[in-house]
Amino acid sequence: MTRIFSGIQPTGRKHLGNYIGAITQYVAGQDRGEGIYCIVDLHATSVPYDPAGLREAVYDTAATLLAAGLDPDRCVFFRQGDVREEPELCWLLCSVTAFGDLNRMHQFKEKAGSQRDLVSASLFLYPVLQAADVLAYHANEVPVGEDQRQHVELMRDIAQRFNSRFGEILVVPEGRYPEVGGRIMDLQFPDRKMSTTGGSSQGIVYVLDDPGVVSRKIRSAVTDSGAEVMRAPDKPGVSNLIEILAAVRGSSPEEIEREFDSAGYGAFKQAVADAVVAYLAPVRERYQE
Repeated sequence: MTRIFSGIQPTGRKHLGNYIGAITQYVAGQDRGEGIYCIVDLHATSVPYDPAGLREAVYDTAATLLAAGLDPDRCVFFRQGDVREEPELCWLLCSVTAFGDLNRMHQFKEKAGSQRDLVSASLFLYPVLQAADVLAYHANEVPVGEDQRQHVELMRDIAQRFNSRFGEILVVPEGRYPEVGGRIMDLQFPDRKMSTTGGSSQGIVYVLDDPGVVSRKIRSAVTDSGAEVMRAPDKPGVSNLIEILAAVRGSSPEEIEREFDSAGYGAFKQAVADAVVAYLAPVRERYQE
């Protein structure tokens, strides 16, 4: 049986990108194999944090995942910080991880920005702890968003180096990425990934937003001066909305383009808004219970 592992940070409220790119994969994984999922609270300490706020965020993240359909009777669901062997394995994996590999990580560069000499060492070592998360449980598969592809590739390299030096001990995992919706962008700045870190308040759709708020954010999403509902490099806003609608409907971007071939942006945005509101409604209702 395939063993599936993935972790989610308890920092910030969960948004549509988290839900499409990761959480829905967790829920689906319960039917495909042995699912192991955790809330990675240790990762959250790699940036400045408030201890009391972090504890509250762990509970909130757990409630959101349960509301989304994660079932502790069908998977293993736990908090990373409760398993002390993971940091120990992280330290051992550091012995087969090159400084240059970590220095090339896109996410480290983005988060560190121009302050690379001032950020925490834990942020630099984040990908090694992430590798320990997965490799500790001999997982075959890692469902993640497209933005984590580089980290999964490093994780595989680390496992192979460790095995080459110490014997065939670790399973070399494969990444599993969504065919549609793997990288949802900010609605106001569609050249940036939707993120609670550095994102715009009107550009982020949160899973627990009220329906009216969700609809308003999508209807006010940035598009362009044209009128064609189609994907193109110079139409990042429309391309993002097409990707979102395809993901929530379970269809392809090509089908969305054909359906709205003669529609204007107003009608298209309203269709996206209605679909996303309906898509998130069950999660929001279960969370409030």
